[in-house]
Amino acid sequence: MKKQPPQTKKILLIIGIMFVAFNLRPAITGVGPLISSIRTDLGISYGAAGFITTLPLISFAVFSFLAPKLGNRFGYERMVFMGLVTLMIGIAIRYIATAPTLYTGTALVGIGIAISNVLLPGIIKDRYPGRIGLMTAVYTTSMSVFSAVGSGLSIPLAKGLGLGWENALFAWVLLALIAAFLWIPQLSRPVKKDDKQTAGLGGPPIWKSKIAWQVTIFMGLQSFLFYSLITWLPEIMTGKGLGIAAAGLMVSTMQLSGLPMTFLTPVLADRFRNQRGLIIMIGTLYLTGLTGMLVSTSTAWLTGSVMLMGMGQASSISLALTLLGLRAANARESAALSGMAQSFGYALAAIGPTMIGIVIDVSATVNVPIIIFICILIMMVLAGFGAARDQTIFERQTS
Repeated sequence: MKKQPPQTKKILLIIGIMFVAFNLRPAITGVGPLISSIRTDLGISYGAAGFITTLPLISFAVFSFLAPKLGNRFGYERMVFMGLVTLMIGIAIRYIATAPTLYTGTALVGIGIAISNVLLPGIIKDRYPGRIGLMTAVYTTSMSVFSAVGSGLSIPLAKGLGLGWENALFAWVLLALIAAFLWIPQLSRPVKKDDKQTAGLGGPPIWKSKIAWQVTIFMGLQSFLFYSLITWLPEIMTGKGLGIAAAGLMVSTMQLSGLPMTFLTPVLADRFRNQRGLIIMIGTLYLTGLTGMLVSTSTAWLTGSVMLMGMGQASSISLALTLLGLRAANARESAALSGMAQSFGYALAAIGPTMIGIVIDVSATVNVPIIIFICILIMMVLAGFGAARDQTIFERQTS
């Protein structure tokens, strides 16, 4: 087999990372706008419908803990490929329109995404140690673009083309298939032997690092907000007087408005010694948007508020993923921190969609979830100030 030149290998890797990132959200974000149809067809409650979005987060929590161990044993690149295969299997099972298969398939979707979620930051730290911000920007922007596309295409596919929610969700198997094909060149990379020092196994456990916990809490709370909003923003918007189609488009508006911030935030974060200025910016954008959504019923004001929330949301997820590289001294530490932050973080986030669904079930106003979001935001900003310090997870805690 002819050996590929280094430049070709770099291009193939960047394309592969982008296409893997394309698959990290749409199979989940596509559910939110279809919740009403799914709930009606399957005869389930709001809380049970919210659990459809919660299930992938539970998968994230469990497999984010296991992914670094599997990556160290079998190779990060090989496990990313297996994650894509698992994602395709989950999407296929979910196509069968019953509650048990929907939940089973969705859990497998979460497992597949979790593996790539955890291992991509480690791959970037290993292959691009001097360009963490730029490569994280490429990967998070790719992820966010298709996160928005997933939300925006659900209603047109299901209702506009008359495909139904089952086919609208199944359509994402094609994107996963393309990503798996483009990732094949990375499977030839040899598995690195474990290095206990670089893995952090020869030093203090990562669980004893204060800054690792602050990164984890920041990751978890921003995920709580993200997954709760992509699931229930359409319901909140209809409660504010918007039609179902306009309410569904608000999810895409929220995500698309944040795309510039998705790219800029990691690049800026990599240039600063600490990222506390970015935390202040995120808190201000998010709080202004949530407050506007709380007090307004005007379509124009609601749209502006959603756009501000989208900018804060995009910055927070990009910064959280960038911190997984910046707070680590090497690729193994990055994978370990990524596993911890995404395992415990997504366990925290998993509470969100179901909890908010129950709140909507029992409350007489959609303002109650918004007040909960504001409280979560305040806690997220406090954790972010600690996570933004200029030190790595195993450095002596000095501030």
